Amino acid sequence: MQAALFRQYGGPEVLEIAEAPEPHAGPGQVRVIVHAASVNPIDWKIRSGAMAAEAAPPAPVIGGFDAAGVVDEVGEGVTEASLGDPVFGLGTSTQAEFAVLRSYVAKPASLDWAQAAGLAVAAETSLRVFGLLGLTSGQTVLIDGAAGGVGSAGVQIAVALGARVIATASERNHDYLRQLGATPIPYGDGLVDRVQQAAPQSVDAVFDVVGKTPIGELVSLVSDPAQVVSIANFDAAKAGAQVTSQGGDPKAALQRAAELAAQGRLKLEVREFGLAEVAQAHEISQQGHVRGKLVLVI
Repeated sequence: MQAALFRQYGGPEVLEIAEAPEPHAGPGQVRVIVHAASVNPIDWKIRSGAMAAEAAPPAPVIGGFDAAGVVDEVGEGVTEASLGDPVFGLGTSTQAEFAVLRSYVAKPASLDWAQAAGLAVAAETSLRVFGLLGLTSGQTVLIDGAAGGVGSAGVQIAVALGARVIATASERNHDYLRQLGATPIPYGDGLVDRVQQAAPQSVDAVFDVVGKTPIGELVSLVSDPAQVVSIANFDAAKAGAQVTSQGGDPKAALQRAAELAAQGRLKLEVREFGLAEVAQAHEISQQGHVRGKLVLVI
């Protein structure tokens, strides 16, 4: 099969489209013919070597952690999917013609392949964070870095929960965030004052998506440091905040995301690329300031 992969760490130029062995579904898993797979910030962080202990990967690395496609192989014990079913979900090495998903649900008919592919990581992450925060209706949450995939999914999910959302982003994305139901404010110097002006009664929780605001500033906004959860600042725990990269109940999160999408309450803006344009997608992701999701259509 054709796959987007790299054999050494480095910039986007190390990526190539090459032949790779087809994966096969293990117990509880499904293999899909991939129609679309998203590019997440974790992809370029891994490709750059920033998260590696070794000088070079021991084998070619295929990127991708979520995808949407048609089931063409089911593993032992699978009862919730059949051959030919359109699904989306979480896996590894998804930026290829075939991919194995460990957590998956039926694709809502209202979403095209690219939108469905971009939903899994973004929605699962947001729902996991809101579970840690115990976010409920009537509360106010600050989402710091809200215009990207995870942030914009988080805005819509928080609104669906009945929360008030204050969302940081560059000025060019403020109208977009208003359309999603948030109160947008600029990020950067003076953030604490702007949050306090937007929420005079204080905020109940903070979702740190991009890790750029000093954690001390975010912690100062809440009564308990544990009401700040970061997915990008792994030193945040030193200030008493929570840090998360996995856990929760992915299947339940995907099901909830599918329900919201089917109701028209969760839909991500996507920018599409061909598989051969994976390096360009990585470069754009690494530059930051992405609105919605970058998705490879295969």
